[in-house]
Amino acid sequence: MSEALPTNRRHLERIEEVRAGRRPEKVQYPIRIRETRVVRTAMEGAGLLRVTLGGPGTEGFESHSPTEHVKLLFPDPDGSLRLPEPNGNLLRWPRPYPTSREYTVRRYDPVTGEIDIDIAPHKGGLASDWALDVQPGSVVHVAGPPGGLIVPYSYDRYLFVGDITALPAIARSLEELPRDAKGWAFIEVAGVAEETALSAPEGVEVHWLHRGDRPAGTGYALAEAVTAVTVPEGERLYAWIAGEAGQIKPLRRWVRDELRLEKADHDITGYWKRGIADFDDEHDHDHDH
Repeated sequence: MSEALPTNRRHLERIEEVRAGRRPEKVQYPIRIRETRVVRTAMEGAGLLRVTLGGPGTEGFESHSPTEHVKLLFPDPDGSLRLPEPNGNLLRWPRPYPTSREYTVRRYDPVTGEIDIDIAPHKGGLASDWALDVQPGSVVHVAGPPGGLIVPYSYDRYLFVGDITALPAIARSLEELPRDAKGWAFIEVAGVAEETALSAPEGVEVHWLHRGDRPAGTGYALAEAVTAVTVPEGERLYAWIAGEAGQIKPLRRWVRDELRLEKADHDITGYWKRGIADFDDEHDHDHDH
């Protein structure tokens, strides 16, 4: 047994325990607010704009789960920026809640201090308009992550499903899986131009689905492709599914009624909903975290 870690590092031991166990578990870690600077922006395929953040404020940043989120904080309409304040291992948020958008941590490099956030640009989106215009050197405040879902590497197979908004989390998940992992990834994009290079284990089949002219978040092609999967008898499956709330609804039913996965063995999240600017599937902004 290693020496006991200081209180604010005990989560590292817990993460290792969960990773080596049989059931996924959310592990909280100290939540910080950081002032970062934009290092560069670049397209990642035709569908994602990668914003790389850096600067002294990223020192000590932690990211242990490929599906965890940070909040990017934006000024209010009057131009004022209201930030949360440190409160022990949590943050105390001002009321009303500041303007923010949640994004997956695509990559964190502790050596360079760089944090990559991949944003799917869409017309009139607050964060995507900002990301398209932002210049290197610009300041942006980042809150979190508040912890993340730690998934053990003991499953027989893994299933990842999503659209372009879920691609950053799926890409990082595939990168971090053990190289002998088996499973499937289904990603719906507009076309081949939105595909990106993925570092998937050889045993994970990657299926890109092209929706063509169909609007994002519509149609049943994704659900039909995914539900054609056969999980070998007796194998333990972990399923991670995210995307447009209505489009993944049939997959919620499939996981529950057909696969009969236990609650711990799947994570299904509506990342967005057609026609709603700041949709939150869990109706919870972690106000007091």
